[in-house]
Amino acid sequence: MAIGSLICSRNFDSFVGSAGKVCHQEQSISYHKGELSGIAAARFPHGSFFYQKFHSRMAIAFTPGFSCSPFIQQKNIGRYECSSYSSVGNWCQLSKRQCRHFDYVKVNRTRAYYKSEEYDITDAALDSLKCTEGSAEAVLIEGNLQETSPWWQQFPKRWVIVLLCFCAFLLCNMDRVNMSIAILPMSQEFNWNSATVGLIQSSFFWGYLMTQILGGIWADKIGGKLVLGFGVVWWSVATVLTPIAARIGLPFLLMMRAFMGLGEGVAMPAMNNILSKWIPVSERSRSLALVYSGMYLGSVTGLAVSPILIHKFGWPSVFYLFGSLGSIWFALWLRKAYSSPKDDPELSAQEEKLILWGSTSKEPVSVIPWKLILSKAPVWALIISHFCHNWGTFILLTWMPTYYNQVLKFNLTESGLFCVLPWLTMALFANIGGWIADTLVSKGLSITAVRKIMQSIGFLGPAFFLTQLSHVRTPAMAVLCMACSQGSDAFSQSGLYSNHQDIGPRYAGVLLGLSNTAGVLAGVFGTAATGYILQRGSWDDVFKVAVVLYIIGTLVWNIFSTGEKVLD
Repeated sequence: MAIGSLICSRNFDSFVGSAGKVCHQEQSISYHKGELSGIAAARFPHGSFFYQKFHSRMAIAFTPGFSCSPFIQQKNIGRYECSSYSSVGNWCQLSKRQCRHFDYVKVNRTRAYYKSEEYDITDAALDSLKCTEGSAEAVLIEGNLQETSPWWQQFPKRWVIVLLCFCAFLLCNMDRVNMSIAILPMSQEFNWNSATVGLIQSSFFWGYLMTQILGGIWADKIGGKLVLGFGVVWWSVATVLTPIAARIGLPFLLMMRAFMGLGEGVAMPAMNNILSKWIPVSERSRSLALVYSGMYLGSVTGLAVSPILIHKFGWPSVFYLFGSLGSIWFALWLRKAYSSPKDDPELSAQEEKLILWGSTSKEPVSVIPWKLILSKAPVWALIISHFCHNWGTFILLTWMPTYYNQVLKFNLTESGLFCVLPWLTMALFANIGGWIADTLVSKGLSITAVRKIMQSIGFLGPAFFLTQLSHVRTPAMAVLCMACSQGSDAFSQSGLYSNHQDIGPRYAGVLLGLSNTAGVLAGVFGTAATGYILQRGSWDDVFKVAVVLYIIGTLVWNIFSTGEKVLD
């Protein structure tokens, strides 16, 4: 009978076999070669045993006919990497000198042995198996031992890709928002007026709009690794060259900011493409939420660190430092990232099976079927919903300092401090929403239902809290409403932002490029329209327009969107 049927007490004080034989507590542990699977054990000087179930061709058992309960087999117990062992007759015992443990479970110090009619294990026999001086004693089966890697090499490769994308988006927004801080001393040095400052700020979007769709096409055709790597290098170089361009002249600065937008424009489509190949649907929402939270935390970092650097080293230091960080990221990206799991030679067979299970071919596409894509109602639901979502989001994030200063009467320092709060709230709730969405999917709820639930929260939550702003009487409650509005908005990361990979994983880059183009246009038009509304109306009118668009987006999304694949 198998050793996997061993019955024992929780403290391993004794082992009771089905044949009525008892394994008593002693000093060491030995096993006879057999035909069934089993475990290995080791004794360490502090009186602990560490066990590991080995999946090997060789197996062990006490004796033929001796059975035990499945207690040990059910445990997830430690690993050993041992380079040598000695054998005596039919017994194999590991040398003490070369044993090290990983992920162990500590149990009481125990020796298991028994006497049977066929095999008599006496003290003399055990003495012959004792190891020489050393730090550990173990008895292993004869056969192949699986090499055990350090924990950082066992970290899932798909989450290495996610973390690298997170860092890329962190740098993306750090490099983007530093101009909003540095523009103040720069305008004093170069005598820029308000119109010139607005022109400089908007020049980023000239390039950003141009590469949304192009970035998606490139990523779907040649792979996300090359496109995202190119984007980070491009915008990092443009960031470093910004102070030089500013000193040469205004046209060169405008051109450099547009070049920076070109690089950042490919980031989201390329990221969406690569994650569509690496992340299974059960982890899709949380992985995207983590990556997008990098953007939010990048804004927080940029807004917090830039004033310190400018105060101590001058405004050019912000661009030099932030831009140079891209080279460090790029070196890691080249070494660790692959466009597809099939391209990674170090990916384990188990993880590759998990990633590719139930999926069809995800090879890069050669031709983009534009007519087919634009004929699908769920695609237009993405585009329209992205426009409605970004209108409200960009208004809040762009005009929030002005609202705090004009309506809540905060000074500039307080306005800057409270501007960080929504970004932190979004980073937190984006990840909470991602875990909730993936949990619902794993519980059996359809992907369509999950996407509609999460995006409805992302639309109706901000709409509700914006309507409350006209009723609050204290600045604290107004800040709370703004933070709650942005926090609920972050649930969109598990709604429309995850849906591109649902409906067309092979065209995820193009789909995000299409919808994000609409989203950027909403930000540009919404920001300009807000200024026009404030000249003739009030903040209540600004918020009412955003609420109407949120409701339109909710209706369109719930009627036309789906979580099923519609593009193959």
